[in-house]
Amino acid sequence: MTINEDKLNEFVGRFAGDLGAVLHAATVLVGDRLGLYVAMGDSQPVTAAQLAERTGYPERYLAEWLSAQAASGYAEYDPATQEFRLTEEQAFALTSPDNPLFAPGGLQVAASTIIDVDLIAEAFRSGRGVAWGEHDHNLFDGTDRFFRPNYIGNLVDAWLPALDGVVAELETGGRIADVGCGYGSSTILMAKAFPNATIVGSDVHAPSIEAARKAAADAGVGERCKFEVADAHSYSGSGYDLVTFFDCLHDMGDPVGVAGHVRSTLADNGTWLLVEPNAADRLEDNLNPVGRIFYSASTMICVPNSHSQEVGLALGAQAGETRTREVAEKGGFTRFRRAAETPFNLVYEVRP
Repeated sequence: MTINEDKLNEFVGRFAGDLGAVLHAATVLVGDRLGLYVAMGDSQPVTAAQLAERTGYPERYLAEWLSAQAASGYAEYDPATQEFRLTEEQAFALTSPDNPLFAPGGLQVAASTIIDVDLIAEAFRSGRGVAWGEHDHNLFDGTDRFFRPNYIGNLVDAWLPALDGVVAELETGGRIADVGCGYGSSTILMAKAFPNATIVGSDVHAPSIEAARKAAADAGVGERCKFEVADAHSYSGSGYDLVTFFDCLHDMGDPVGVAGHVRSTLADNGTWLLVEPNAADRLEDNLNPVGRIFYSASTMICVPNSHSQEVGLALGAQAGETRTREVAEKGGFTRFRRAAETPFNLVYEVRP
């Protein structure tokens, strides 16, 4: 074996960056859970002692935590004053789950995959699937906290207006089925935006549906949001004007069968809003930071979930537009177009 020292050093540098990122993620979740970022959310400089006064936590712990934030670029440090501060941009991304970007949610999902290493390794050995509900609870909470900001920033203001005639229809009424709704964040956002519409949210994970019902009641839209425990093959109702799938079709065992059920529940002029991870059709075109996130998540979450269901097609989180279109067409749809996109998502309008 001949080792190229330059290439080895390059890999060691990459490994050091990865190791630092993984370890730093834990400090972000600690800061999120304890409200440390919120305590610094005014973007004013603080010392460890001052942050200890604000929060009641020990100064020595906080000094180390602040140093970790500065080393990772999650805070600024002024050596002249020994003060730390969150920039306005850092505060925006770290303090509020109601902003269009909330970093701790994504890192909470990542934390769940570390906890589930033994679970997924055993699935590799046996070839069995791992259902959504078998994962660590951080996956459920983190998924909602990671995707909800994206929906806040895009769903009502960008994605729905990109669909032909859908907003006008929902403003006067209409029926929506939000499939794979999780904690109901997307369902609630649509209910608030379209008070004349009625919405049915469904998910196979019963604890998520319980959380969705509570969230809808707390948001004052519980009377217009019905939630049911059901998989995508069997959610109830028909004649829907809009059926929505947010980042979930690729997780399903039989996406073609699911597409057929969607087709059967839509009104003749209804629309399927299908939101999937942003991906090109070829592997080599997905070898980038976004692809790295989604291939890793897909290895630990999406493919095992698909294999836990009948058929087990396992599209994966980087299926791309061509394969997604094929699924829709095999399910009985004839019209398929990319209506919008973000760095993380492709948004499709699918019609009978």
